[in-house]
Order: sequence, then C-alpha cells, then structure tokens
Amino acid sequence: MAESDRLAGQYFDAAIDLLRQVRDGEGDRITAAGQLIADTFEAGGRVFAFGAGHSSLPAQDTVYRAGGLAIMNLLSVPGVVGIDVRPATLGSALERVDGLAGAVLDTSPLEPGDVLVIISLSGRNSLPVEMAMNARALGLKVIGVTSVAYADATKSRHTSGTFLKDHCDIVLDSRIPVGDAELTMPGIDAPFAPASTVVTSAIMQAVVATAAGALAERGIVPPLLRSGNVDGGHDWNGRVMTEYADRIYYRQ
Repeated sequence: MAESDRLAGQYFDAAIDLLRQVRDGEGDRITAAGQLIADTFEAGGRVFAFGAGHSSLPAQDTVYRAGGLAIMNLLSVPGVVGIDVRPATLGSALERVDGLAGAVLDTSPLEPGDVLVIISLSGRNSLPVEMAMNARALGLKVIGVTSVAYADATKSRHTSGTFLKDHCDIVLDSRIPVGDAELTMPGIDAPFAPASTVVTSAIMQAVVATAAGALAERGIVPPLLRSGNVDGGHDWNGRVMTEYADRIYYRQ
C-alpha cells in the first residue's frame, strides 16, 4: 500500500483520538457550559457565539441548525467571519486590530446576563482576547473554546500579554496541538490535515446538547429546531421562532 493510501485512515485516527481526549478531559466543563446556557435561557437571557476566520465555522454550525437550539445566535464581525473578504488575508489582519471588539460589543444587542461563546484556536490575537475582556466588563458570561497549548508555546498578540483563556468564566480546551496539523509525510515539507474544525464543532454540539437536556430535566421544553427537509419541519420551526422571537436575531 502506498503511503498516501494510509493518510485518510491516519487522519480519522488522529481526529478520533482528539475527540476522546476532549470527552475524557473536558466533560465536566462541557457540562458546566451547557448548564450555564440553560440557566441563561431559563432566566430570559440570550446566547451568542463568535469566532474569527475558520474558528467561525463551529460558531456558525450551532446557529439556525436542525437539531439545535433556536436561540443560538451568531455575533458577526464584518470581515472576520469566515473567508468573506478579499484578500482573505485581510481577515487575519483584522483579528490583530486593537479596539475592534469593543466597537462590535457596543453596537451589539448583548446585555448583562447574556452568554457569549468565543471560539479561537490560538486565543492569542487581539480580537478574541478583547472580546472576552470587554464582554465580562459588560456583565456577560463568557465561555471560551480554545487550545490551551498555544498559551505555553506562543506569545500573545494583545497588549496585555494575556490569552482568551485568561478572561473566561468557563474554558473548554480543544486539545488541538500547536500548528493544527495532524499528519506528516516524506516529501511534504509542512505538516497538514487540520482537525480543529472537527473537534471544536463537536465541542459546540456537545454543549448545546447538554443545555437542551438540562432544560428538559427542569421541566422546560428546549426550543429545538427541526430539519426543514422533513414533513412538518417548517411549521414546527415557525412556531418556535415566533415564541422566542425576542431572543432570535438571525431573522431580523
């Protein structure tokens, strides 16, 4: 068998190993994050998720999602949510701009008592660090999803010298190795095959699932969405969105 024929299996093995590490090592904190979202919903609060660049993908994956909570909202920062600017490198540059996070939060609908989930693989850039710092100063609860290993192996790009993990109520460690590449092969100079999106998306879905279960255990019907591709799905979702319209911002 050629070396390249083994790469797919090796990638799956690496991703599965990371998922097991997160399951075994972060389970209690994932439960706490889900309970915090349930607490916030029960108290009438709202929930937002933010990520820049590819870290926006796990945040987007929880918004308006079949099987997910209808009240998950995306905090969008123009130019940094995915590859939505040209050149694409501009998005990375904007993550390092001081003051951007404050401007975003000051013009957002977030209020004291709400929850903001901030996703940043490295947690070292100005935008996620300032987002967490400013959010807590405004009275928000912050859940950070990041690779804690970066704090030991890299320097912060924020003037405080701190990382995202230093400004969160709950930190969920994705356990992703520095560099976010799981495979190597002779003849290829750089490591390749990132797994951060797979693992971080799984963390986010686990948190949302925990929140839904916690609400049900309290006798509260969780506002879950159904697939629009099954019979009755659109009608179901319409009722849920109408009932919780004051906490859903992706329809406004």
